[in-house]
Amino acid sequence: VSLLNCSYFCYLFAFAVVITVIMSWCTIESDPGVFTELIQQMQVKGVQVEELYSLDLETLESLRPVYGLIFLFKWRPGEKDGGHVIKEPNPNLFFASQVINNACATQAILSILLNSPEIDVGPELSNLKEFTKNFPPELKGLAINNSEAIRTAHNSFARPEPFVPEEQKAATKDDDVYHFISYLPFEGVLYELDGLKEGPISLGPCSGGQGDTDWLRMVQPVIQDRIERYSKNEIRFNLLAVIKNRKEMYTMELKEYQRRRERILQQVNAAQAASDNSKVEEFNRSLAEVNIGIETATEKIVMEEEKFKKWRTENIRRKHNYIPFLFNFLKLLAEKKQLKPLIEKAQQKKLPNSS
Repeated sequence: VSLLNCSYFCYLFAFAVVITVIMSWCTIESDPGVFTELIQQMQVKGVQVEELYSLDLETLESLRPVYGLIFLFKWRPGEKDGGHVIKEPNPNLFFASQVINNACATQAILSILLNSPEIDVGPELSNLKEFTKNFPPELKGLAINNSEAIRTAHNSFARPEPFVPEEQKAATKDDDVYHFISYLPFEGVLYELDGLKEGPISLGPCSGGQGDTDWLRMVQPVIQDRIERYSKNEIRFNLLAVIKNRKEMYTMELKEYQRRRERILQQVNAAQAASDNSKVEEFNRSLAEVNIGIETATEKIVMEEEKFKKWRTENIRRKHNYIPFLFNFLKLLAEKKQLKPLIEKAQQKKLPNSS
């Protein structure tokens, strides 16, 4: 049976490699609005991404529950990191090797989504996880590549290019190559998931889950140490948190305040009917506090709506192809014999002063 399984996996791997050659993935921008829309396009519900500008615990705790953190850094070949690579990981942990160029951002997101039981990942990702549960990491990586839904969502953020090269240029030692990795707690262990490694990296036992502060306290010095290690030669880092949808949380908070307000109003009416002035004053003070809570929650909801509106606008601009407009604009200038004078004027501005 083991020989048959081996032959089956070898055949499947070889077939998937052939298919992979003709499938390309674009590079996407490390941006919370991009990642949030990407997650939505994969039919995942109730999740958003926020960019972190500080690693202090107060900031991290204010975002709870934090399902995972995504860290972007400049990748340097041959560099060894700390941590114990687990060759035989927890079978419930989803870990996929990165076998696709430019897909590390989406793979880092998937590493968090598919290891977060509280998240409704939708039918596409649920089927992917179930289908690949007994696959080795390499085949899981190829399964991600072969998912048309995931690849389409990822490539929807491709920047329009005037010329499409027939072959992708391979990165050289002089090129800047950036890589995404994930940090998250899973079944009592804090993990670093890096698709370029042989397996998941255990950062030690961790009590509590994604909604607790224990893992945030534990991961903070790990990321800080990594930043300090690179900071002498590199300042371009990016840290993003995959969190619960804020608008949904604030809406639940608002509804709770509104229910409390109704209860207090009933208590006020009862106290007034009983001519209990001391109780009326007490309930009115509570009512004022609840009204402040309602106002605050409403303001937060409006801020989230404005933020998502801004993200949508930015993403539309990212995806829009301005090249036809620019081409026709230049053509129109040329037809009106205005293009050449503008070019000459621009060239003169570049020339050094004759004096």
